[in-house]
Amino acid sequence: MAKELEFESSDFHEDKYDRLRLIPWWDQDRLSRAYIMVVGAGAIGNELIKDLALLGIGHILVIDMDRIEHTNLTRSVLFRAQDVGRYKAEVAAECAREMNPDVIATPYVSNVIDDIGLGVFRRVDVVLGGLDNREARLHINQACYKTNKPFIDGAIEALNGFARVFMPPKGACYECTMSETDWKLLNKRKSCALLTHEQMNEGKTPTTPTSSAIIAGVQVQEMLKILHADRGLPTLAGKGYVFNGLTHDSYVVEYQRKENCMSHETFDFVAEMPWASDSITLRELLQTIKAELGETAVVDLDRDIATTATCSCGAAKDLFAPVHKLRGEDITCPQCGQTMSFQQFHTLEGGEEFLDKTVQSIGLPLLHIVSGRVGFDIRQYEFTGDLIEFNGVFE
Repeated sequence: MAKELEFESSDFHEDKYDRLRLIPWWDQDRLSRAYIMVVGAGAIGNELIKDLALLGIGHILVIDMDRIEHTNLTRSVLFRAQDVGRYKAEVAAECAREMNPDVIATPYVSNVIDDIGLGVFRRVDVVLGGLDNREARLHINQACYKTNKPFIDGAIEALNGFARVFMPPKGACYECTMSETDWKLLNKRKSCALLTHEQMNEGKTPTTPTSSAIIAGVQVQEMLKILHADRGLPTLAGKGYVFNGLTHDSYVVEYQRKENCMSHETFDFVAEMPWASDSITLRELLQTIKAELGETAVVDLDRDIATTATCSCGAAKDLFAPVHKLRGEDITCPQCGQTMSFQQFHTLEGGEEFLDKTVQSIGLPLLHIVSGRVGFDIRQYEFTGDLIEFNGVFE
Protein backbone atom coordinates (compact mmCIF):
# COMPACT_ATOMS: atom_id res chain seq x y z
CA MET A 1 0.00 0.00 0.00
CA ALA A 2 2.86 2.42 0.88
CA LYS A 3 4.48 1.81 -2.48
CA GLU A 4 1.16 2.42 -4.24
CA LEU A 5 0.67 5.77 -2.46
CA GLU A 6 4.25 6.76 -3.20
CA PHE A 7 3.70 6.03 -6.89
CA GLU A 8 0.48 8.02 -7.02
CA SER A 9 2.10 11.00 -5.31
CA SER A 10 5.16 11.04 -7.55
CA ASP A 11 3.04 10.67 -10.63
CA PHE A 12 0.86 13.66 -9.76
CA HIS A 13 2.58 16.82 -11.06
CA GLU A 14 -0.14 19.42 -10.86
CA ASP A 15 0.81 23.10 -11.01
CA LYS A 16 -0.62 25.10 -8.08
CA TYR A 17 -2.46 27.39 -10.50
CA ASP A 18 -4.08 24.53 -12.45
CA ARG A 19 -7.53 24.99 -10.87
CA LEU A 20 -7.43 28.66 -11.86
CA ARG A 21 -6.38 27.79 -15.39
CA LEU A 22 -9.53 25.70 -15.77
CA ILE A 23 -11.43 28.98 -16.12
CA PRO A 24 -11.74 29.33 -19.93
CA TRP A 25 -10.60 32.95 -20.20
CA TRP A 26 -7.88 32.75 -17.53
CA ASP A 27 -4.29 33.81 -18.34
CA GLN A 28 -2.01 33.07 -15.39
CA ASP A 29 1.05 34.44 -17.17
CA ARG A 30 -0.74 37.75 -17.50
CA LEU A 31 -1.35 37.82 -13.76
CA SER A 32 2.26 36.99 -13.00
CA ARG A 33 3.34 40.03 -15.04
CA ALA A 34 0.78 42.39 -13.47
CA TYR A 35 1.60 45.32 -11.18
CA ILE A 36 -1.14 46.06 -8.65
CA MET A 37 -1.04 48.95 -6.18
CA VAL A 38 -2.90 48.47 -2.91
CA VAL A 39 -3.42 51.70 -0.97
CA GLY A 40 -4.34 51.02 2.64
CA ALA A 41 -3.28 47.85 4.47
CA GLY A 42 -6.04 47.75 7.07
CA ALA A 43 -9.06 45.47 7.11
CA ILE A 44 -9.91 45.73 3.41
CA GLY A 45 -6.25 45.97 2.42
CA ASN A 46 -5.44 42.72 4.24
CA GLU A 47 -8.12 40.91 2.27
CA LEU A 48 -7.00 42.48 -0.99
CA ILE A 49 -3.37 41.49 -0.44
CA LYS A 50 -4.33 37.97 0.64
CA ASP A 51 -6.37 37.45 -2.54
CA LEU A 52 -3.66 38.93 -4.77
CA ALA A 53 -1.05 36.62 -3.26
CA LEU A 54 -3.23 33.53 -3.68
CA LEU A 55 -3.87 34.46 -7.31
CA GLY A 56 -0.16 34.78 -8.04
CA ILE A 57 -0.18 38.47 -8.95
CA GLY A 58 3.46 39.09 -9.82
CA HIS A 59 4.02 42.52 -8.31
CA ILE A 60 2.09 43.98 -5.38
CA LEU A 61 2.85 47.49 -4.10
CA VAL A 62 1.54 47.96 -0.57
CA ILE A 63 1.15 51.57 0.54
CA ASP A 64 0.27 52.49 4.11
CA MET A 65 1.83 54.85 6.65
CA ASP A 66 0.32 53.49 9.87
CA ARG A 67 1.41 51.00 12.50
CA ILE A 68 -0.55 47.96 13.63
CA GLU A 69 -2.73 48.48 16.72
CA HIS A 70 -4.45 45.91 18.90
CA THR A 71 -7.83 46.74 17.32
CA ASN A 72 -6.46 45.67 13.92
CA LEU A 73 -6.05 42.09 15.14
CA THR A 74 -9.79 41.30 15.07
CA ARG A 75 -10.26 42.61 11.53
CA SER A 76 -7.02 41.90 9.66
CA VAL A 77 -6.19 38.37 8.61
CA LEU A 78 -2.48 39.00 8.03
CA PHE A 79 -1.62 40.52 11.43
CA ARG A 80 -0.65 38.72 14.66
CA ALA A 81 -0.27 39.93 18.25
CA GLN A 82 3.51 40.08 17.92
CA ASP A 83 3.09 42.49 15.01
CA VAL A 84 1.56 45.28 17.11
CA GLY A 85 3.69 48.39 16.70
CA ARG A 86 5.12 47.35 13.34
CA TYR A 87 4.19 49.06 10.08
CA LYS A 88 1.13 47.58 8.38
CA ALA A 89 2.67 47.79 4.91
CA GLU A 90 5.79 45.85 5.92
CA VAL A 91 3.93 43.06 7.70
CA ALA A 92 1.33 42.71 4.95
CA ALA A 93 4.04 42.48 2.26
CA GLU A 94 5.94 39.88 4.28
CA CYS A 95 2.81 37.76 4.64
CA ALA A 96 2.07 37.98 0.92
CA ARG A 97 5.55 36.67 0.11
CA GLU A 98 5.19 33.87 2.67
CA MET A 99 1.82 32.85 1.26
CA ASN A 100 3.16 32.70 -2.28
CA PRO A 101 6.91 32.91 -3.02
CA ASP A 102 6.03 33.68 -6.65
CA VAL A 103 4.85 37.11 -5.55
CA ILE A 104 7.03 40.21 -5.29
CA ALA A 105 5.33 42.32 -2.62
CA THR A 106 6.99 45.67 -1.88
CA PRO A 107 5.97 47.82 1.10
CA TYR A 108 5.98 51.61 1.07
CA VAL A 109 5.54 53.19 4.49
CA SER A 110 4.20 56.31 2.87
CA ASN A 111 1.34 58.75 2.61
CA VAL A 112 -0.12 58.22 -0.85
CA ILE A 113 -0.88 61.95 -1.19
CA ASP A 114 2.60 63.22 -0.38
CA ASP A 115 5.02 60.41 -1.07
CA ILE A 116 3.92 58.42 -4.14
CA GLY A 117 4.88 60.00 -7.44
CA LEU A 118 2.68 59.95 -10.52
CA GLY A 119 5.34 57.87 -12.27
CA VAL A 120 4.52 55.03 -9.86
CA PHE A 121 0.87 55.20 -10.88
CA ARG A 122 1.99 55.13 -14.54
CA ARG A 123 3.72 51.80 -13.99
CA VAL A 124 0.93 49.82 -12.37
CA ASP A 125 -2.01 48.13 -14.08
CA VAL A 126 -4.74 48.70 -11.48
CA VAL A 127 -5.02 50.62 -8.20
CA LEU A 128 -7.04 49.02 -5.39
CA GLY A 129 -8.18 51.22 -2.51
CA GLY A 130 -8.87 50.16 1.05
CA LEU A 131 -9.08 53.68 2.48
CA ASP A 132 -11.06 55.45 5.16
CA ASN A 133 -10.95 59.09 4.07
CA ARG A 134 -12.20 61.18 1.18
CA GLU A 135 -9.02 63.22 0.73
CA ALA A 136 -6.90 60.18 -0.10
CA ARG A 137 -9.59 58.80 -2.40
CA LEU A 138 -9.82 62.08 -4.29
CA HIS A 139 -6.05 62.23 -4.70
CA ILE A 140 -5.85 58.65 -5.98
CA ASN A 141 -8.75 59.34 -8.31
CA GLN A 142 -6.94 62.33 -9.82
CA ALA A 143 -3.63 60.45 -10.08
CA CYS A 144 -5.32 57.52 -11.80
CA TYR A 145 -7.14 59.79 -14.22
CA LYS A 146 -3.94 61.65 -15.13
CA THR A 147 -2.10 58.38 -15.77
CA ASN A 148 -5.09 56.55 -17.29
CA LYS A 149 -5.22 53.74 -14.72
CA PRO A 150 -8.30 51.94 -13.32
CA PHE A 151 -9.17 52.73 -9.70
CA ILE A 152 -11.24 50.20 -7.75
CA ASP A 153 -12.44 51.72 -4.49
CA GLY A 154 -13.77 49.78 -1.52
CA ALA A 155 -15.38 50.90 1.73
CA ILE A 156 -17.08 49.18 4.65
CA GLU A 157 -19.07 50.14 7.73
CA ALA A 158 -20.38 47.55 10.20
CA LEU A 159 -22.03 44.84 8.06
CA ASN A 160 -22.33 47.00 4.96
CA GLY A 161 -19.99 48.00 2.18
CA PHE A 162 -19.53 48.95 -1.45
CA ALA A 163 -17.05 48.51 -4.26
CA ARG A 164 -16.77 51.00 -7.12
CA VAL A 165 -14.85 50.86 -10.38
CA PHE A 166 -13.59 53.99 -12.12
CA MET A 167 -12.11 53.62 -15.61
CA PRO A 168 -10.52 56.76 -17.09
CA PRO A 169 -10.79 58.49 -19.44
CA LYS A 170 -14.47 57.60 -19.90
CA GLY A 171 -17.32 57.30 -17.45
CA ALA A 172 -17.76 58.73 -14.01
CA CYS A 173 -14.84 59.17 -11.62
CA TYR A 174 -14.78 59.28 -7.83
CA GLU A 175 -15.20 63.06 -7.74
CA CYS A 176 -18.31 62.74 -9.90
CA THR A 177 -19.90 60.69 -7.10
CA MET A 178 -19.18 63.18 -4.32
CA SER A 179 -22.18 64.83 -2.71
CA GLU A 180 -22.41 68.30 -1.19
CA THR A 181 -21.93 66.68 2.23
CA ASP A 182 -18.79 64.92 1.02
CA TRP A 183 -17.34 68.23 -0.13
CA LYS A 184 -18.20 69.97 3.13
CA LEU A 185 -16.44 67.28 5.15
CA LEU A 186 -13.46 67.25 2.80
CA ASN A 187 -13.09 71.04 2.83
CA LYS A 188 -13.35 71.07 6.61
CA ARG A 189 -10.46 68.62 6.76
CA LYS A 190 -8.42 70.49 4.15
CA SER A 191 -9.02 73.85 5.80
CA CYS A 192 -7.31 72.50 8.89
CA ALA A 193 -4.14 71.20 7.28
CA LEU A 194 -2.38 71.42 10.62
CA LEU A 195 -4.44 68.72 12.33
CA THR A 196 -2.44 66.25 14.34
CA HIS A 197 -2.48 62.62 13.33
CA GLU A 198 -4.44 61.82 16.50
CA GLN A 199 -7.12 64.36 15.64
CA MET A 200 -7.50 62.98 12.14
CA ASN A 201 -8.09 59.50 13.57
CA GLU A 202 -10.75 60.52 16.08
CA GLY A 203 -13.63 59.41 13.87
CA LYS A 204 -13.30 55.62 13.94
CA THR A 205 -15.51 53.56 11.63
CA PRO A 206 -17.07 50.35 12.97
CA THR A 207 -16.05 47.44 10.72
CA THR A 208 -16.06 43.64 10.66
CA PRO A 209 -13.77 41.09 9.00
CA THR A 210 -16.76 39.60 7.20
CA SER A 211 -17.76 42.76 5.36
CA SER A 212 -14.12 43.53 4.44
CA ALA A 213 -13.73 40.04 2.96
CA ILE A 214 -16.86 40.46 0.83
CA ILE A 215 -15.99 43.91 -0.51
CA ALA A 216 -12.33 43.08 -1.13
CA GLY A 217 -13.40 39.94 -2.96
CA VAL A 218 -15.57 42.00 -5.31
CA GLN A 219 -12.72 44.47 -5.86
CA VAL A 220 -10.23 41.75 -6.77
CA GLN A 221 -12.76 40.03 -8.99
CA GLU A 222 -13.27 43.28 -10.89
CA MET A 223 -9.49 43.67 -11.15
CA LEU A 224 -9.24 40.21 -12.71
CA LYS A 225 -11.81 41.12 -15.34
CA ILE A 226 -9.99 44.36 -16.12
CA LEU A 227 -6.69 42.51 -16.51
CA HIS A 228 -8.49 40.24 -18.99
CA ALA A 229 -10.11 43.17 -20.79
CA ASP A 230 -9.69 41.57 -24.21
CA ARG A 231 -11.99 38.72 -23.14
CA GLY A 232 -15.05 40.96 -23.29
CA LEU A 233 -16.10 40.35 -19.68
CA PRO A 234 -18.64 42.72 -18.11
CA THR A 235 -17.27 45.00 -15.38
CA LEU A 236 -18.57 47.56 -12.92
CA ALA A 237 -16.88 50.41 -14.81
CA GLY A 238 -18.60 53.64 -13.74
CA LYS A 239 -20.76 51.67 -11.31
CA GLY A 240 -20.85 50.60 -7.70
CA TYR A 241 -21.78 47.34 -6.00
CA VAL A 242 -23.66 48.01 -2.75
CA PHE A 243 -23.93 45.28 -0.12
CA ASN A 244 -26.30 45.34 2.88
CA GLY A 245 -25.02 42.70 5.26
CA LEU A 246 -27.98 42.99 7.63
CA THR A 247 -30.50 41.71 5.07
CA HIS A 248 -28.06 40.42 2.41
CA ASP A 249 -29.61 42.71 -0.17
CA SER A 250 -27.20 43.88 -2.83
CA TYR A 251 -27.58 46.00 -5.91
CA VAL A 252 -25.58 47.89 -8.54
CA VAL A 253 -25.79 51.64 -9.00
CA GLU A 254 -24.58 53.55 -12.05
CA TYR A 255 -22.86 56.89 -11.57
CA GLN A 256 -23.36 59.84 -13.86
CA ARG A 257 -20.29 61.47 -15.34
CA LYS A 258 -20.05 65.21 -14.66
CA GLU A 259 -18.55 66.86 -17.72
CA ASN A 260 -17.31 69.83 -15.69
CA CYS A 261 -15.57 67.61 -13.13
CA MET A 262 -12.12 68.94 -12.19
CA SER A 263 -10.59 65.45 -11.96
CA HIS A 264 -10.89 64.58 -15.65
CA GLU A 265 -7.38 65.62 -16.69
CA THR A 266 -5.55 62.85 -18.57
CA PHE A 267 -1.96 63.17 -19.73
CA ASP A 268 -1.61 62.64 -23.49
CA PHE A 269 2.14 62.07 -23.35
CA VAL A 270 4.75 62.02 -20.59
CA ALA A 271 8.37 62.66 -21.50
CA GLU A 272 10.65 60.36 -19.51
CA MET A 273 13.61 62.50 -18.49
CA PRO A 274 16.92 61.32 -16.96
CA TRP A 275 16.44 63.74 -14.05
CA ALA A 276 16.97 62.51 -10.48
CA SER A 277 15.06 64.40 -7.81
CA ASP A 278 17.96 64.51 -5.38
CA SER A 279 20.34 66.18 -7.82
CA ILE A 280 18.47 68.32 -10.36
CA THR A 281 17.84 71.86 -9.15
CA LEU A 282 14.73 73.91 -9.76
CA ARG A 283 16.87 76.22 -11.91
CA GLU A 284 18.06 73.35 -14.12
CA LEU A 285 14.53 72.01 -14.36
CA LEU A 286 13.17 75.38 -15.44
CA GLN A 287 16.03 76.01 -17.91
CA THR A 288 15.48 72.65 -19.62
CA ILE A 289 11.77 73.20 -20.03
CA LYS A 290 12.26 76.78 -21.24
CA ALA A 291 14.77 75.52 -23.80
CA GLU A 292 12.11 73.22 -25.22
CA LEU A 293 8.96 75.32 -24.91
CA GLY A 294 10.33 78.87 -25.00
CA GLU A 295 11.48 81.54 -22.60
CA THR A 296 7.96 82.33 -21.43
CA ALA A 297 7.43 78.77 -20.19
CA VAL A 298 6.67 78.11 -16.54
CA VAL A 299 6.71 74.92 -14.48
CA ASP A 300 3.49 73.90 -12.75
CA LEU A 301 3.55 71.63 -9.72
CA ASP A 302 0.47 69.71 -8.62
CA ARG A 303 0.75 70.88 -5.02
CA ASP A 304 1.37 74.04 -3.00
CA ILE A 305 4.85 74.30 -1.50
CA ALA A 306 5.37 76.39 1.65
CA THR A 307 8.56 78.47 1.50
CA THR A 308 9.17 80.83 4.44
CA ALA A 309 7.24 81.27 7.67
CA THR A 310 7.29 84.65 9.41
CA CYS A 311 6.02 85.86 12.77
CA SER A 312 4.82 89.26 13.96
CA CYS A 313 7.67 89.22 16.48
CA GLY A 314 10.14 89.31 13.59
CA ALA A 315 11.22 85.66 13.64
CA ALA A 316 11.38 83.71 10.37
CA LYS A 317 12.25 80.19 9.29
CA ASP A 318 12.41 78.17 6.07
CA LEU A 319 9.83 75.44 5.54
CA PHE A 320 10.10 74.19 1.93
CA ALA A 321 7.58 71.41 2.26
CA PRO A 322 4.16 70.67 0.77
CA VAL A 323 1.49 72.64 2.62
CA HIS A 324 -0.45 69.41 3.10
CA LYS A 325 2.40 68.01 5.23
CA LEU A 326 2.63 70.96 7.62
CA ARG A 327 1.63 70.42 11.22
CA GLY A 328 1.10 72.87 14.07
CA GLU A 329 4.64 72.64 15.37
CA ASP A 330 6.01 73.48 11.91
CA ILE A 331 4.53 76.99 11.98
CA THR A 332 4.82 77.71 15.68
CA CYS A 333 7.23 80.54 16.32
CA PRO A 334 10.31 79.25 18.17
CA GLN A 335 10.72 82.62 19.88
CA CYS A 336 7.27 83.68 21.06
CA GLY A 337 5.09 80.60 20.46
CA GLN A 338 2.59 82.34 18.18
CA THR A 339 1.30 80.82 14.95
CA MET A 340 3.38 82.02 12.02
CA SER A 341 2.13 82.92 8.54
CA PHE A 342 3.85 81.45 5.51
CA GLN A 343 4.32 82.02 1.80
CA GLN A 344 3.66 79.34 -0.78
CA PHE A 345 3.90 78.64 -4.51
CA HIS A 346 2.90 76.02 -7.06
CA THR A 347 4.38 77.60 -10.22
CA LEU A 348 8.02 78.34 -11.04
CA GLU A 349 8.58 81.32 -13.34
CA GLY A 350 12.33 81.97 -13.04
CA GLY A 351 12.67 84.89 -10.64
CA GLU A 352 12.43 82.89 -7.42
CA GLU A 353 15.25 83.21 -4.89
CA PHE A 354 15.33 79.49 -4.09
CA LEU A 355 15.98 78.04 -7.56
CA ASP A 356 19.20 76.36 -6.44
CA LYS A 357 17.25 73.95 -4.26
CA THR A 358 16.82 70.41 -5.55
CA VAL A 359 13.42 69.04 -6.48
CA GLN A 360 13.63 66.56 -3.61
CA SER A 361 14.41 69.29 -1.07
CA ILE A 362 11.05 71.01 -1.65
CA GLY A 363 9.14 67.81 -0.96
CA LEU A 364 8.16 66.39 -4.36
CA PRO A 365 7.95 62.58 -4.29
CA LEU A 366 10.26 60.29 -6.24
CA LEU A 367 9.36 59.47 -9.85
CA HIS A 368 6.95 62.37 -9.96
CA ILE A 369 5.66 64.30 -12.97
CA VAL A 370 5.62 68.07 -13.43
CA SER A 371 4.11 70.18 -16.21
CA GLY A 372 5.74 72.74 -18.48
CA ARG A 373 3.28 75.34 -19.73
CA VAL A 374 3.16 78.13 -22.28
CA GLY A 375 -0.36 79.49 -22.47
CA PHE A 376 -2.59 76.50 -23.16
CA ASP A 377 0.29 74.37 -24.45
CA ILE A 378 1.07 71.96 -21.60
CA ARG A 379 3.56 69.08 -21.58
CA GLN A 380 4.40 66.60 -18.85
CA TYR A 381 7.90 65.57 -17.71
CA GLU A 382 8.79 62.65 -15.45
CA PHE A 383 11.81 62.33 -13.15
CA THR A 384 12.65 58.95 -14.63
CA GLY A 385 16.16 59.07 -13.18
CA ASP A 386 14.51 58.21 -9.85
CA LEU A 387 13.85 54.64 -11.03
CA ILE A 388 17.15 53.57 -9.50
CA GLU A 389 15.67 54.34 -6.07
CA PHE A 390 13.03 51.64 -6.56
CA ASN A 391 15.60 48.82 -6.52
CA GLY A 392 14.37 47.06 -9.63
CA VAL A 393 10.70 46.99 -8.63
CA PHE A 394 9.79 48.26 -12.08
CA GLU A 395 11.55 46.13 -14.67
